[in-house]
This record gives sequence, C-alpha cells and structure tokens, in this order.
Amino acid sequence: MNKLHYISVLFIVFSTTLIAQNIIDINANVSVETKTIAITQAIVYKNESKDTLKTIYLSDWNNSYSTKSTPLAKRFEEEFSTKFHLAKDEQRGFTTIASIKNPTGNSLNFERLESHIDVIKVDLLHPVLPGESYRISLNYQITLPDATFTNYGVTKEQDFDLKYWYITPAVYNGKWNYYSNKNLDDLFVPKADLSINITYPKNYKVTTELDFNTTSFNNTENTKTTILSGENRIETYLSLHKSPTYSSVQTDDFLLTTNIKEKGLIGPQKALITDKITQYLTKHLGKYPHKKLLVTSIDYQRDQLYGLNQLPSFFRPFPDEFQYELKLLKTSLKKYIDNILLLNPRKEHWLSEGLQVYYLINYVEENYPDMKLLGTLADVWGIRAFHAADLDFNFQYFLYSMEIARKNRDQPLTTSKDSLTKFNTNIAGKYKAGVGLNYLDQFTDDINLPDHLTEFLKTYQLKTVSLNDFETYISSKTTKDIRWFFTDYLDTRKKIDFKISSIKTLEDSLQLTLKNKRDNTMPISVFKLKNDSVIGKLWVENIEGKKTITLPKDSTDKFVLDYDNVIPEYNQRDNYKAVNGSFLNNKPLQFRLFKDIEDPNYNQIFFMPLVEFNNIYDGLTLGTKVYNKTILRKRLNYRFSPQYATKSRTLTGSTSIFYSHNIEDQNLYDITYGISAGYQSFAKDAFFTRIRPSISLSFRNDDYIRSNQTDQISARYVSIKRELGDDATVILDEPNYGVFSLRYSHSNPGVINYSKLFTDIQIADKFSKVTFNYEFRKLTKSNRNINFRFFAGYFLENNTNPNSNYFSFALDRPTDYLFDFNYLGRSEAAGLFSQQIIIAEGGFKSKLDTPFANQWMTTANFSTSIWRYIQAYGDLGLVKNKFTNSQFVYDSGIRLSLVEDYFEIYFPIYSNLGWEIAQPQYSQHIRFMFTVDPQVLLGLFRRKWY
Repeated sequence: MNKLHYISVLFIVFSTTLIAQNIIDINANVSVETKTIAITQAIVYKNESKDTLKTIYLSDWNNSYSTKSTPLAKRFEEEFSTKFHLAKDEQRGFTTIASIKNPTGNSLNFERLESHIDVIKVDLLHPVLPGESYRISLNYQITLPDATFTNYGVTKEQDFDLKYWYITPAVYNGKWNYYSNKNLDDLFVPKADLSINITYPKNYKVTTELDFNTTSFNNTENTKTTILSGENRIETYLSLHKSPTYSSVQTDDFLLTTNIKEKGLIGPQKALITDKITQYLTKHLGKYPHKKLLVTSIDYQRDQLYGLNQLPSFFRPFPDEFQYELKLLKTSLKKYIDNILLLNPRKEHWLSEGLQVYYLINYVEENYPDMKLLGTLADVWGIRAFHAADLDFNFQYFLYSMEIARKNRDQPLTTSKDSLTKFNTNIAGKYKAGVGLNYLDQFTDDINLPDHLTEFLKTYQLKTVSLNDFETYISSKTTKDIRWFFTDYLDTRKKIDFKISSIKTLEDSLQLTLKNKRDNTMPISVFKLKNDSVIGKLWVENIEGKKTITLPKDSTDKFVLDYDNVIPEYNQRDNYKAVNGSFLNNKPLQFRLFKDIEDPNYNQIFFMPLVEFNNIYDGLTLGTKVYNKTILRKRLNYRFSPQYATKSRTLTGSTSIFYSHNIEDQNLYDITYGISAGYQSFAKDAFFTRIRPSISLSFRNDDYIRSNQTDQISARYVSIKRELGDDATVILDEPNYGVFSLRYSHSNPGVINYSKLFTDIQIADKFSKVTFNYEFRKLTKSNRNINFRFFAGYFLENNTNPNSNYFSFALDRPTDYLFDFNYLGRSEAAGLFSQQIIIAEGGFKSKLDTPFANQWMTTANFSTSIWRYIQAYGDLGLVKNKFTNSQFVYDSGIRLSLVEDYFEIYFPIYSNLGWEIAQPQYSQHIRFMFTVDPQVLLGLFRRKWY
C-alpha cells in the first residue's frame, strides 16, 4: 500500500467521529496458484441505533464453502444437488483469520457461531454508544471455492468471479440481522464507502462497478496493483479475468458494462438497445447514483427469463433484438433496484423482486404491445389454433405464478427467502409480486401509481427502508382502501376466486350478485360487454360471501369478471354470465386437439391421438384420449382412452375420474378421490378388467414446505376380472378377485439422506396379509453410498389354492396381482423381459429355488459403493411356506446404478445357487431395472424445483 493511501486511510479513521458514514478499506493480494487472497482490512461502522453495542457480528460468506455441513451445503442437499457434497476438499473455500484488533492494537476475542459457520461474533473491549463509531482491523486469508458451486469463485480457466469475498459487518437495527450464505445472493450489508487496494498478476484485468483510481505495475513480481473506490456501495462483485469479454456503452445516463451475449447482434444494435434501457431505468427508477452499472452473465444465469426464451437459439421463437433486450433489461432492473433500495434482501425481498417484474411488464406493454407468449410460433399453421397462441407475452407471469398455486405449493410473499421452495424463489414468488403490483396499479385508478413508485424510489434512494415505509407511502397517495394488498395478498396464501352467482333483470335495472368463494377482502373488476366489446368497467370491494349490486339497465348482454386478466384469480372458468340465456350462452363447448392453456371463455374438451407400445402382448396400440386436463392443474380431471391393440387385435383402453381438495395452511394439504377402470392384456390372448376406486390423504409440514418429507394414508379397492382366449398359454387359478388395501407411507427422499417406509394391510375373500417395508440410503462424508432395505410380510389368513403362488410373497419378482407395477412383460418366464426387476417385496436379484412364501417372509437388502456408480450388493432373508421349515436365502453381486431407481443393472455373483457367475448361460441371470414412464423421469427434474 503506497504512502498516499496510508495517509488517506488514517485521515478517514481519524475523522470518523465527525461523519456518519460506514467505511470499509481493503488491501488484498491475489495468488492464482493457491487460489487465495491475503487481506488486511479496516472496518469503521457507526452505531445508528439507540442501543449500546458490546458485541458485533461480521459476515464471512467465503467460509460457507468450508465443510459438508454448512447451511450452504444443506441448501444444496435440499435441492437434490450432490455437486458440493461430492467435491474434493481442494475445491472448497474457507477463511483463515489471523487477528481482529481494535484501534489501539489490542486483539479482540471472536468466535464462529455454531449454527452459522460463516458468521463471526466479535467481543468489543469497550461498548459503542448510540451515535458513536467503532473501528476494527482484520488480518485474514481466504481460499476461494470452485465456481462450479454458485458461479462465484475460481473457474476452470483460473479466472476469478468474486462476490461476498471479503468480511462485512452485519446490519443492526434493534437486533443483529445476520444470515448464512444459502446461494440466494442476499447478503444484508449496510451501505459503505469502499476502498480496495488489490494486487494481482499482470495478465489479469479487473472489472467492477467501483471507480478506478490508479493502477501501478510491479515488474519484479510480475504483478500490478489497482486502487478502487466507491461511495454508498452495496454491490461487492469483482471480476479478475485474463481475457474478459465485457463491453461498455456510455449513455447519457450512466455507463453500462456487460458480458451478456446474444448471437446475431452487432455492436451498434446493442448500443441502441442499451441506450433505450438506460433511459427507461432513469425515467422510472430515478437517476442512478453511481457512474457505472455492471450487469454480468452470471447475474442473468442466476435470474433468467424462464419459458420459451430458454430454447436453443436455432429454435427460439423471439427476435434476437427482443431476446437480448429483455435479458439485459431484467438483469439491469435487478442490479439497479438492489443498489439503490436498501431493503433486507432475505426478509423483504418481495418488493425489489416485484418492482423488477412490474417494470418488465410495463416495458413490454410500452414497447412490444403485440408480442405474443409463443413469439413467432403464434403465427405457425397448426400452432396458431391453440389458445396459447392468442395470449400476450406478459401472460407468462400469471401462468407461472398460478402453476404453483394450483399445485398447492405456493407460499406467502413475505416468507423469508431461505424458506421458499426453488420454484417460488426463482419464478413464482417474484412473478406473483409483480402481477400484484400491476393489480394494485389497476385498482388505484384515482392515482397514477407508476409516478408514485418512481417518487418513492427517488425519496428512499440509498436510505434504509422497510416494507412498512412502502405501505405508508403508497396508502397516503390514494383514497382507496388498499389494506387488502398488504394483508391478504402479500401476507397469506389466500386465493382470489370470485364468481357471478346470478343476474336478475328488473324494469329499469340489473341486479348482479357476486360470490367471493374465499375468505379475503380483495376487490374484483366487473366488465360489461356487448357483442364481445367492452362498454363499461367497475370495481367491487368488500365482498364477504355474497354481494348484490344494482346497475342501470342498458345494452349489456354479458358480465365478465377480470376480463383484462389483471387479477391472478385461481379459477377463471366461472367469470362469465350472460344477461339472458342458458349455460351454453355463458360458456359454449369447445373441442380441441391436444392439451392447451385453458380458455375461460369455453368449456373445453381435448383430444389427443395415442400411439403406444403397450407391452409384448398388445404390441402397437392406436387410439385417442379424451380429457379435460389443461396446462394448469385442475381439481376435477377425467380421461377416457379407447385403444386398438394391433397385435392382439383387441379393443383395449382405460378411463378415470378424480377430484382433489387442496387444503391450505394445514399439514393435511390434499385429499384426492376417484375411480379408474381399464381393460388390457397380461399374457398372450389373456385379458384383465380392473376397477379401482380410491382415496388418499396427503400430509406435509405446512410451516416449512421446502421439506421433502411427506406422509400419506390411502385406501383402495381393486376388482380384477381375468379372461382367457382360445390361444391363451397361461392357466388361471384365481380368475376373479377383489382386494381392499389400506396403506400408510412416510417418505423423506433426500439426495444425501433418504428414508421411506410403508405398512400395508390387504383383505380379500381368501386371504388377508400385512406388510412392512423400510428403506434407508445415505451418502456419507467420504462419498460412499450406503443402501439398506428391510421387508417383512405375514399372512393373517391364507385360503388360496395351495398349488398357486399368485398371491404369495415373492422373493425376486412379484406377481403383481394388483397390477401396480410397470412390467414390460408381465407373464414372461424366460427371455429378456423376464429379467426385468422391480425392487418390491423380497427385493432379491437372483432367481432362487424358493421364489415364493405363502406364510411369511422377511428380507434385508444391502448395497454400498465401490467406485462411482458401481456398487456391491447383498441380500439376506427367511422364507416360510406352509408345512415346511423356514429357509435361509441369500445372494450377492455387483450393481450398476446408472440412474438410481430408474436405470440399473444387477450382475449376480454368489447365492444359494453357488457361484452364479461360473454357471452356464450366465447372461440369463443378469437383471435390469428400466423405467419407461416419462412422468417418473420428469420427477428427477421436478423434485429440485417443488
């Protein structure tokens, strides 16, 4: 550090009693070879509270990468990611603190919090009174993590992307607001004047939002030193790249620097787009208080435009200019708002995120009013027949926010950010917040809300602000009662759901009765239509239960709720009512090919051609599916699927109807009941008819929806009728039967710790039995997979045919008399399809001489990793049949777990049969697990988002 820099720091420290500004001064020396930065740092922080401080808390988020048990590590685990757990020790980051001292050079006692390893508690030698400043000096070294975890750290190319890399003070506002790093980009820090003196290799270049003061070269050490500074700063990102790809555009408003790319665009086009965006930001958010706004590709990757925008560039349905413009705008809005609005980003995130989406909506309405949700695909023949092709681009915000609400996994917008599910964090929550601000904008038609939002941002720029300040400010500008927005809309999961109950025609007026189907105070807009054209609009407030309003009689022929689709209403299918006419006048029937986004103007029925390879008995099946399921989940779903099997030359198919009750704010969150029926083959010229009524009750921890733990109680009755044709090759001992099943299941399917159990009782005319199944998996800290499964089954009564094992417990291949499993060849005794294994009941992999038990069975299955996806397995069990002694059974071998639970191969080695690997026709001993159901495979993706 040069003398001038020392003098300036001493002057700043000396004058802290005269100013009320926080100061962070850093001297950093970067070592590329060791991925470390040696730091000496001074922090001056003013106590602006009314309390006397005896301890202070510091955030050291670089240390959140230090072990496999930090809050950051647990966050990865909750989102089914093993990249951090499986990483090598040298890929992790940590901080080594040499000393923390006060201004007189005395060492201060400090410790890391037990539950927050990236937070440091420092005991002060002297208390800090209100209005006074304290100063501490730190000497420490950070070892940076690999950028593969969060995009921040050291890349494979040995470039440095640094964010939250140095130690910062936590915010005190009556209490200490310290949080652990959970990969949410939400460090809560006070604004401060920053000064960074950073030394690094000559072949690197610094990119940052801070102002560049000087750069000097040290030829003997082949390094250079850059001095950076900035006033009133929150942002901490700094890039050290050998060949940075940033480009800058100096506009009339500020300098915008970015490395966001879009193929096909040249420099002048980007410059015009950039200038357009900076003008929009300045107009609506106020003048930017800094000289430069830095917008990085990492920022965009962590806060993307979801939807069709993410398709490959060769298939993307939006113009390159539009694509780049929205990417740059969305990312710039977030950085701009975060840098000027000093909210608590973990507790009060909805406002900054809502403003971002609100201004995105506003921008597209202003500049691209004709842009469609499907982009250019909306004009393609065939696609343009879908309702989705009619929808505007901004409809996506309603669509994605309603997607999670219909699944009953939405959360209040005021929920702490680290308690939100990934889908709510990244998409649904901020979309609902933006749509809500637009809803508030339309409702407060006595004011120009955008102007007041701009005024609010200007008033509170770089000032500490809370959500209460925002509520007070906006409420003071309108004469309307907007308490509903801050209570019901933001603070609860209450849905918006209205309907028009009735319309009564009087001599000179119309009486319109509206029903609020939910317990809330939110308003609804009512539109008057004539020949499908809007001729009037009014807002109706305070509808408790039902409310009747009287309107002058005019030419209105239809009333519609929320005709302009501004309100995120849960169910829009009952928003239409004709003044005169029948049910079909309100909503006529509409038949559509393929699933679509629901059109509330119609009662829709969908058709979809079916071409399937059902199994080896039916062969290719052709048919159609008639159903009502749309993109957004419905409570009532029906399906009718007639099919023709080309191989068996038989008409087959299935049908079902189910209804789901979504229950909010309770651990019991879902009750689903219904009935399904089907007619299919199970062997050559052999068919079964299955009728299955069922009901299930699902439970979760409603206080923490992020938890993967669920419980379920289900009851069903399965009626099976089997029949054989003239060419059938199977013999039926039990052609017709009915089984009642009652099951309790508990599941906690984590990627590091997995557990699942169920107990089931089945009652039929000729038997009754009870089963228990428990599975446990663990990925240890040494990256070893340990798997254990236990099964026990016992017949309470068994009067079935003693020569048949159709209802018996199976050691390696259940008979599946309830037709639950997706066998490729259900009745195959030889050949490839007979080697398919589904881990159920005994769970053995070898085909032993005692494959069934008609009295009781208990087994245990083990496996553990050898190397990567190669595991060793072993199975042990006792099998007891009537009138015989129990038999001890075992097998062992190698398991290739290519995709766990979806695609696995088992190679038996040794069992009761001896050395199987040395026996003839060993290939027939090999077993495989293969799941062809796409919905099951999609579960691999969904689980980390929901």
